[in-house]
Amino acid sequence: MPTITPAFADVAASDGALRRFLHGLPGVDAVGLEARAASLGTRSIKTTAKAYAIDLAISMIDLTTLEGADTPGKVRALAAKAQHPDPTDRTTPATAAVCVYPDMAPTAVAALAGSTVKVASVATAFPAGRASLAVKLADTRDAVAAGADEIDMVIDRGAFLAGHYLKVYEEIRAVKEAAGAARLKVIFETGELSTYDNIRRASWLGMLAGADFIKTSTGKVGVNATPANTLLMLEAVRDFRAQTGVQVGVKPAGGIRTSKDAVKFLVLVNETAGADWLDSHWFRFGASSLLNDLLMQRQKLSTGRYSGPDYVTVD
Repeated sequence: MPTITPAFADVAASDGALRRFLHGLPGVDAVGLEARAASLGTRSIKTTAKAYAIDLAISMIDLTTLEGADTPGKVRALAAKAQHPDPTDRTTPATAAVCVYPDMAPTAVAALAGSTVKVASVATAFPAGRASLAVKLADTRDAVAAGADEIDMVIDRGAFLAGHYLKVYEEIRAVKEAAGAARLKVIFETGELSTYDNIRRASWLGMLAGADFIKTSTGKVGVNATPANTLLMLEAVRDFRAQTGVQVGVKPAGGIRTSKDAVKFLVLVNETAGADWLDSHWFRFGASSLLNDLLMQRQKLSTGRYSGPDYVTVD
């Protein structure tokens, strides 16, 4: 578990202390934030740099299926695609992980045995998080026992919005302990947090509690990852490392569907947090359809033409 420097040792000593710290963070200039995100989104990259960015984006994907209709067969097919996204071109990098519900984790673990692809499991009563702490911890332990390498947990947004920050902090700490050696991604559901100030506070709260990654969304609400909310979280991890020496990853999830979108997010990473985050260990895309567009763009760069409709699988 990350060790917080002495400067933050007393931040979580009480609900009041944590509230004073979080509300003492600088307010977010919403207009400036959105303008900077939009400006960085206009950057264009060409040819060799574009090919590098596409392969990097593929390697950062948590290929995801989180549906009530998920079956072992669908998870095995997704695992095969994660390992060899383009079976006709073995130079295509594997994705970072396959992300599934806890009951599908054993299937994913078996299908990915011997590969570099990680198994990520959502937990803590995903996506709403409306369950007791005991249930959330059992959910986490089940996923880890099944072999999950990473746990994607949701925070109690109701508690956060009510100002019960210490409750959220302690819950993240408890899940982190239950996750053991598995890396913990903490999902804020930014679309439900209402303000950029709340997203900044949630980012710092998650990092102080020991998150290995902070993640925008579940992909189950109307507003998920956006350039602006991801930029804000990238600023938070950058500033957190500057003050503590602890590096934390970022995972935008939901709504990122095209290669153009992915490249915009990679520019945000490079220009905000820096090149240290341009690696799948520190930056991920939570996506399902994104991979198909990246594969088609990759083929276009190598052959000069777009493939037919049967070039990629339908997930």
